Amino acid sequence: MSYISNTFLFFFLLVTLSSYTMKDTDATSASEADEMNTIQLAENLKIAYTDSEVGDEILLFVHGLGSNHKAWNKNILVLKKHFRCIAIDLPGYGQSSTGDFDYSMSFFSDVVKKFIEKKGLDKVHLVGHSMGGQISISTTLKHPDIVKSLILIAPAGIETFEQSAALWLKSVFSYDLLVNLSKEQIIQNFEINFYDMPEDARFMIDERFELMELEAYHDYCRMIPKCVSGMLDEPVFDQLDQVEQSVLILYGKEDRLIPNTMLHPQKTTQLIAKKADDAFPNSEMHLISQAGHFLQWEKSNEVNAVIKNFLFGQ
Repeated sequence: MSYISNTFLFFFLLVTLSSYTMKDTDATSASEADEMNTIQLAENLKIAYTDSEVGDEILLFVHGLGSNHKAWNKNILVLKKHFRCIAIDLPGYGQSSTGDFDYSMSFFSDVVKKFIEKKGLDKVHLVGHSMGGQISISTTLKHPDIVKSLILIAPAGIETFEQSAALWLKSVFSYDLLVNLSKEQIIQNFEINFYDMPEDARFMIDERFELMELEAYHDYCRMIPKCVSGMLDEPVFDQLDQVEQSVLILYGKEDRLIPNTMLHPQKTTQLIAKKADDAFPNSEMHLISQAGHFLQWEKSNEVNAVIKNFLFGQ
């Protein structure tokens, strides 16, 4: 059980920031320049977000599994000098509503659409990390008129799984597994997101430990498996040729989560990245050296430069 748990969690338990706002460290407060706002999308659904408010071109940032808007702090700090930057907490994460949602890709995609409409935004550039990348692709496929371009950072949904593998993954990934993780396993699960985890990312581990002391941790551990099932139940790869927008794809060369080393030991991150680039009709792909799965944090300068060049060329 230990081998299965660790291997599987290393693949799917991406960056697991706390679902609640904890004490700031210097790293987070230095880049958290925009205050949190909330918007009511439905009676039981409130979305928390930051908005730099200035700029004609709008970047809407969608975080990954277990993460929240803080995942984009280092990017927004720079990119908001050129663009209007909005970062949301998805339902169940950060300061947004929790509830008995199905947490499917369709659910998240509709939330993104409703948020854009409620805010009265014109077309946006969707920026998605990992699960947020798959949500962004799903949103573009379902609601193409609201998306101007796609920026995908280590996106989920490119690596595909046989039905038997998907069923096994869903059966293994459970509330019981998550709620019983040791602190040592939590630390390992964070560190594997990086080529070399920087000190300014260590606050993520501290926040997770704080969350583990709260009753809300149980809700969190019930939600995450639903998100995993949502990714597996609504694959997007076979529809990528329908995306007409320009697409920017970024992966870290040393991503240790994509591909899954246990189920796909012969594949490499470079092969997955090329697979994405070949599937989209209008895309460009960049591999960032000495960067892991959480490359927008670990190599923020390089990622920000690529994003700016891509957007200025639109």
